[in-house]
Amino acid sequence: MMIEHLDGMIALRRFETLEHGATPGKAGDLFDALRETDTQSGNPLPARLDFAADLALPLIEEQHPVEVLLWIGEGGFELRNQRSLRAFIKLLRIANVDFAVLAEERDCGDTARRLGDEIEFVRLAQANIATLSRYSFSSIVTLDPHVAHSLSRDYVAFGGNYQVFHHTTFLESLVRDGRLSVEGQLNGRVTYHDPCYLGRYLNEIDAPRSLIDRLGVERIEMARHGRQSFCCGGGGGGPVTDIKGKQRIPDLRMEQARETEAEIIVVACPNCTMMLEGVTQPRPLVRELSEILLEAVEGRSS
Repeated sequence: MMIEHLDGMIALRRFETLEHGATPGKAGDLFDALRETDTQSGNPLPARLDFAADLALPLIEEQHPVEVLLWIGEGGFELRNQRSLRAFIKLLRIANVDFAVLAEERDCGDTARRLGDEIEFVRLAQANIATLSRYSFSSIVTLDPHVAHSLSRDYVAFGGNYQVFHHTTFLESLVRDGRLSVEGQLNGRVTYHDPCYLGRYLNEIDAPRSLIDRLGVERIEMARHGRQSFCCGGGGGGPVTDIKGKQRIPDLRMEQARETEAEIIVVACPNCTMMLEGVTQPRPLVRELSEILLEAVEGRSS
């Protein structure tokens, strides 16, 4: 019916949160952590880079201008998503990309906005924009579609105008330009899960599939894919709210993946990775696109 339902739902959440002080589930704890530490996890900002202590990440505070600012996101605090970040960083190094990270990186505010705390979103957005204004970079790259959407679409209203790429788009450009060689390295049957904010909101459908198709695998589409994909249940503050029902959203999505008889479900979002890996076995193996791409690149170079 072409009804943009999410805008209306977010407006309702905003009214409940700001007018009534009503927060669903554990969202109140998340809001407290954001106010106290500028992170959803309650960790100090410098701890975001601890996972890459052995990778000697260049800091934009010490080295700018740079070609790419890598936005780590909340995945930097999560063991599972740290693996994806490490794989992507290694790919950047192999492709000789001039990049740096931001030690002062705060949460982008996306989850706060989706849960209705517009005041907290505005505070974080303005603080991040003020920080970014001190540095020189050509583009921002992130593994998180929610971050990409927030930085490229939501921040514009506050004066933040950036060229933002999701990492699948950026990796596809590196492969297309010959800076990464990955053709025909892997085998097996895979299916790809489109993250909501990558496919529906940023309209990036082709880049992840182009990368997968270069790997030599057989790709089978789920019945719900592309702009008609099915949510993993991890966006919009889903993991900190209590959603009633007989089945969890990720269980429903994984059942759709099982129907393809694929051995691997490829994901391209930290939320999707966590939600789909949380589904009990038997199920396809969940692999983040950077991880399988690195496997192919290293196999080609060995």
